[in-house]
Amino acid sequence: MAVADLDWHTWLARYGTCLAGVVLFLAFALLAPNFLLLQNLSNIVQRSTFMALLGMGFALALLVAELDLSFANICSLAAVVVGGLIQSGHSPETAVLAGLAVGAGAGMLNGLLVTFLRIPSLIATLATASVATGFSFMITEGVAFVGQWDPRFLWIGRGTLLGIPALIFWLGVASLVALFLLKQTRLGFRMLATGEAGEATRLAGVNVRRIKIIGLALSGLAAGITAVLMTSNLASAAPDSASDLMLTSIAAVLLGMTMFEPGRPNIPGTLVGALMIGMLGNGLVLMGIQYYVQDILLGLIIVLSVASSASVLKKAAFSL
Repeated sequence: MAVADLDWHTWLARYGTCLAGVVLFLAFALLAPNFLLLQNLSNIVQRSTFMALLGMGFALALLVAELDLSFANICSLAAVVVGGLIQSGHSPETAVLAGLAVGAGAGMLNGLLVTFLRIPSLIATLATASVATGFSFMITEGVAFVGQWDPRFLWIGRGTLLGIPALIFWLGVASLVALFLLKQTRLGFRMLATGEAGEATRLAGVNVRRIKIIGLALSGLAAGITAVLMTSNLASAAPDSASDLMLTSIAAVLLGMTMFEPGRPNIPGTLVGALMIGMLGNGLVLMGIQYYVQDILLGLIIVLSVASSASVLKKAAFSL
């Protein structure tokens, strides 16, 4: 009997949040007009893509016990770099590579500040966020890049691959790559070990500094990927393009830490968390509920999620 109870509690800890998501889906299916339309469901998934990608980057940084609060600002900076290059007539390939380089480079800078200057990641990434915002407004002079852009570039975020909307396809590819990295490679194992027992991992001969730099660089790279897809999908780039995604992306990761691998940042949990938050916003709008209700519920989600993973966040924010 005790074993059965233990199994039940374990199952509930791993999948209880998913079950709540199913209940939420059914509630909106019954109460929100047009919620079950295929086009609406596709829109939910596509609009959750940016949140999920940024969330995965944040999760990879958190996995090595570092807190990246600059990813949204880095994403906005990468977006205006991409948009500026496309608008000035450069090739899509050049613009995409530039966006990815800006993201990864800014993430690596965060890693160097944290590991070599020994600045807590909470402070270092806030400083990087401020610098990135300043450069974004300097490049655009406060005006968004908008225009008739190269169709090849717009296809990246608006086209279809094998009948699947491009955004969903790229999200699937990124998720599989991240899962393979964490579950099937030595680097992934070292990232997990660094986050859970950094000093023991260092004593075992692992270059913990390098692992932390990689984790933060991957967070920046995820921001760069998101910037490319967002700019292509919206055909515009503003200096604050991703500002609204910061809290929702963090919430997706925290919500994901309550399922599958409770207490640990994980890719499947982040994806489900992003979909749940995207579904929540969509359903509330269809029901005609005031927009501020979503902000209130998002705050509650963050508070409740942090309650189950406070030690992980504290270690990431203030470790030296």
